Amino acid sequence: MDDSKGLSYFMLGLGIGVAVGIVFAPQSGEDTRGQIRSKALEGGDYVKRRSEELRGTAEELVEKGKVAIKTQKEQLAAAVDAGKQAYRESVSSPAEARGPEAI
Repeated sequence: MDDSKGLSYFMLGLGIGVAVGIVFAPQSGEDTRGQIRSKALEGGDYVKRRSEELRGTAEELVEKGKVAIKTQKEQLAAAVDAGKQAYRESVSSPAEARGPEAI
């Protein structure tokens, strides 16, 4: 959420800066348009760089999530197997403990 707010604030600041620059520009219209174009391209480059960084971070988080889920599945499977084994041992233990006479 903070990244999207930061991007919004950046774009707002860029727009305000362009507007103020146009109003108070001591240059010709052609020079001012060139500066606006340049700043717009810089803003576009920033947005592109930032989105690539965020995409990389998201991919990394997805990978970590997959690894965590795999680990949890393995631990759960091991716990279920241990529970099954404990049940088998508890069911078979009373008959063995009583010996052949009990049968």
